[in-house]
Amino acid sequence: MSSKTPQTDLSLERSRLNGMVLGGVSYGVFFLLTVQAWIALMQQPRFEGKIASHRRALLFYIFITFVLRTISFAANAKYTEMIWIDLRDAPSGPAALIEHDMDYRINVVTMFTGPIQEWFMQALLLHRCFVIWDWARCVMIPMIALYVTMIALSIFCLIQASTGAVLYNVNIILVYLCFQVGITVIYTILVVNRLLAMRNKMKQSMTQYNSGTYDTIAIMVIESSMLYTAFAMIFIVAFALHLNNVTTVCFLSISSIQGISQLFIILRVARGRAVTHEWSTPVTAVPMSVGLAGSVLDTTEKSNHGRIDRPE
Repeated sequence: MSSKTPQTDLSLERSRLNGMVLGGVSYGVFFLLTVQAWIALMQQPRFEGKIASHRRALLFYIFITFVLRTISFAANAKYTEMIWIDLRDAPSGPAALIEHDMDYRINVVTMFTGPIQEWFMQALLLHRCFVIWDWARCVMIPMIALYVTMIALSIFCLIQASTGAVLYNVNIILVYLCFQVGITVIYTILVVNRLLAMRNKMKQSMTQYNSGTYDTIAIMVIESSMLYTAFAMIFIVAFALHLNNVTTVCFLSISSIQGISQLFIILRVARGRAVTHEWSTPVTAVPMSVGLAGSVLDTTEKSNHGRIDRPE
């Protein structure tokens, strides 16, 4: 009887199941934040001009990333069902189905939606960075170069995956993941450095200047990137060391984790709050457009001096 039992790897099977459980939790948080961010943006006064265009862009971003993430999660859930139910009598057993998941079109769909979602999320980061740096070429050129390289690597990974290659054996994916994290880390350093530099200039020019707004925005940017960066670093190390069990758990949640990090900023700004440990403290000087571009500097300075024009 035991001779007819297909060879399997119980630890790999457990990691796939645990990964889907974690993926379900992270998708649930992503879904909740998406709904909250959408409602918060819809409740904002409908101004004309730049604020209105930022609002529409944010709504489009929320919609497209939610659709892409939902397709990816649904495809992963369906394939998990196939592993232990629909294809349970497969000759090689569940472990082979997990390792060779790219042999099935449903997983190819998952591989395509993930990178496309990543393109939108990284584009949002770049736009914030460029606006805060006032579209300085010294920042734009290298960041755009990194972004284009990341897209090229993701397309190459998709081509490799569509041929049925084993995901864990595609070494270019490791380079692609490093570019993802690298762009996020560089973005965080650039934005925080710019905010702190401008805060120091304002302090030098005004002896009683309150720099709390700059500090809270910098903290918000750091907090939003820390969650994704820490999770992605675990994924990268596990992938590099061929720890397939850990890689499987992380792979099924990483897109949701990054989406959650982005939605935290959009939601806080839409609600007029930017401090995590004091959710009851409003930051009315921060405009809604920071969720898209981080363009808080001019508006903040004007509002601190009572010279900002507020549409009726």
